[in-house]
Amino acid sequence: MDYRKFLGNYEGKTFKAKKQFFQGTKRDQLQKYIVKTLGGESLRAAVELPPDASREEWLAVNTVDFYNQINLLYGCISEYCTAQNCPTMTAGPRYEYLWADGKTIVKPIKCTAPEYIEFLLGWVDSQLDDETIFPTSDEFPPQFIVVVKQIFKRLFRFYAHVYHNHLSQLEDVGEDRHLNTCFKHFILFVTEFDLVDSRELQPLASIVQQILEQNPKTSSSADNSMSM
Repeated sequence: MDYRKFLGNYEGKTFKAKKQFFQGTKRDQLQKYIVKTLGGESLRAAVELPPDASREEWLAVNTVDFYNQINLLYGCISEYCTAQNCPTMTAGPRYEYLWADGKTIVKPIKCTAPEYIEFLLGWVDSQLDDETIFPTSDEFPPQFIVVVKQIFKRLFRFYAHVYHNHLSQLEDVGEDRHLNTCFKHFILFVTEFDLVDSRELQPLASIVQQILEQNPKTSSSADNSMSM
């Protein structure tokens, strides 16, 4: 299945995300469920596994959704996140990220932040486009959760870089509230399903802790995390 027909084409620095995909399928219904619950009062409720949905389907649809969100956010910072301004992919003075995809780039390489992010978006796009990982059927492969966790770990690094390097610029253009809402949604989802190791979250540990304290898990949330 060509997921790019749902997500748009790669044009220069960003992907053009689309809000609707998987039309006429169970995943289309799940995507509409995401939109509906995100409009409610509780983001915690928006990340919980819906009734009658498999965990794999829910993870697959949300992976596309978070990928779309980051594409849009990258469009907001791309004029500031340049090779000159961001010569390395960092999240504060203690954390620097190197890129490797295990195939075309086997040995981790040092790169500028925009290069890293473009590598990241292209790599996620290729994973979504791979039917052996994201199938059109309900039969998900054993490696599905491994790939999903790797995707979310790397997507977090985008947020870590933005908060440490571009928050003031987003505040200047009035997009900081959108960033905060997207990141809150992201953190509640990855902790709901235990997708990112706590050590990976350290660059934004104080923000993550505040989000989790203000949005405690429900009993059903705990069941989702434990059953993974």
